[in-house]
Amino acid sequence: MKKITAVKPLDGFRLWLRFSDGFEGVADLSDLAGRGVFSAWNTPGLFANVMVTEQGAVAWGDEIDLCPDTLYLRITGKSPGAFHGSECPALLSLDLLLQ
Repeated sequence: MKKITAVKPLDGFRLWLRFSDGFEGVADLSDLAGRGVFSAWNTPGLFANVMVTEQGAVAWGDEIDLCPDTLYLRITGKSPGAFHGSECPALLSLDLLLQ
């Protein structure tokens, strides 16, 4: 499993991410903002308080976290099959969280 090693919040609900394999990219999460648990990001300053967890995911407090493999897929456009054997249970679309 790839892990996130660095994160920087950007405007427009985007994150710059660096992964353990050296890959860097920007994940646009604006489609999630305001929906379900992600409505918390509308609280002023909350999105900017993103951190990297010990497991290599990104999190906002204890309430919201996102799997590194899911974010890697989002940035690269690769399919979940590229992560056969991954430890991340959330490799399917983030839309499943919002249904």
